[in-house]
Amino acid sequence: MPNSLVSGAKSWTAQRRNTELALVSFAVLISVFGHASVGLAMNGSLPSGIWGYGGGLGALALTAHVAVRRFARYADPLILPAAVMLSGLGLVIIDRLDASYKLHYHATASAPGQVMWTAIGVGVLIAIVVAVEHHRLLQRYTYVCMALALLLLMAPAFFPGDTYGAKRWIYLGPVSFQPGEFVKIIIVIFFAGYLTANRDALALVGRKVWGVSLPRGRNAGPVIAVWMLSLLVLVFERDLGTSLIFFGVFVLMLYTATERTSWVIFGLVMAAVGAFIVGSLEPHVHGRVVAWLHPFDIYLPASQRPAGLISDQAAQALFSFGNGGLTGTGLGQGQPWLIGFAGRSDFILTTIGEELGAVGVMLVLMLYVLLIERGLRTALAATDPFGKLLATGLATTIALQVFVVAGGVTGLIPLTGKALPFLAQGGSSSVANWILVALLIKVSDGAGRAATQPEGNATILTPAVGAAS
Repeated sequence: MPNSLVSGAKSWTAQRRNTELALVSFAVLISVFGHASVGLAMNGSLPSGIWGYGGGLGALALTAHVAVRRFARYADPLILPAAVMLSGLGLVIIDRLDASYKLHYHATASAPGQVMWTAIGVGVLIAIVVAVEHHRLLQRYTYVCMALALLLLMAPAFFPGDTYGAKRWIYLGPVSFQPGEFVKIIIVIFFAGYLTANRDALALVGRKVWGVSLPRGRNAGPVIAVWMLSLLVLVFERDLGTSLIFFGVFVLMLYTATERTSWVIFGLVMAAVGAFIVGSLEPHVHGRVVAWLHPFDIYLPASQRPAGLISDQAAQALFSFGNGGLTGTGLGQGQPWLIGFAGRSDFILTTIGEELGAVGVMLVLMLYVLLIERGLRTALAATDPFGKLLATGLATTIALQVFVVAGGVTGLIPLTGKALPFLAQGGSSSVANWILVALLIKVSDGAGRAATQPEGNATILTPAVGAAS
């Protein structure tokens, strides 16, 4: 490569990394400011652990930045700062809720545990950034990922006990985790590898019905198989959120690979049929649909309530948003504990809506939009089909999870019980989302590296022969 090109590439990468460092520092400062604001509002003084909180979050963010600067220097400079900002805000809200839970319910604090899981998640991110030389290496494990995803997806059905009405957890002694949080990433890797190898066959069309070109019957098999598997998850594990994400990601990745609108129509029809069947027959899912359609009927006398309506969560969420109005009551000055486990579920968004108002909710959603947009931009910049599909699937996973959570608590769709990425308390969710960010960083690094190579001189790793066929 000519010296001028080498010098230009170094200057470009240095500028991106310096931008990332500035934005990561800003994200940490905003999080520390929020923590201080909560302490002043609730106790009239700065929290006693504010310097430890700020120093710890800053050290984690800086370490992650150094790893990216050293091992993924061509990566997008906005992905890591967006994740740090969301994670820092989540820690602030969880710590704020801990104070109210302790006062009103004598509950134990969740923030220390969430800090630990955040540190573990950042550690896993660093390990992936360092150990994975190129995202194309993952294509070698296409069918290994399929087998692992199926195993993890079905595992909760064999463990006793429900939590909030759904069977999502695997229990290993005192430790429990939600495999569905990791399945969403593993299944994206499988879909990316499978569609890369079979996209030509899947792009073929069959008959036209009412002007719409439908896929051939033999090629519709994968969609039908995924549809049936998502229904099994709904029936046996009563996990509406995971099944929606699982099926939605596949259909959108299938459309990306084939550019056939018929796959989207076919997928939407199957999703609607499946949702109707399960919503009518499965009591837990039916109860959530009834609560979505008639949220305030829970306050009627028991004899006048619709059948299956047993929860006031949907109504309480709407009350919380209404109390916040446009600008909110202020951090630490609302009453979010009235939804008893807001900090440990998707209802953490209602705390933001009450105390930061509609403005705060929109700013948080814009952070997610930024993260999703950078993922899709990475997909456009990637030079290989596997990288394009992998980045698309990862960005779509975030988008769908934010949609099902935000849509559920605002009354747009039935509640799903999924955790809001980076914000809600949960070890499995935290670690899985940092893994997702790490993979996006590696794909964007590969795309950025290819962009700096002279045409025809890019190095692309090739999977083992037959690995993804």
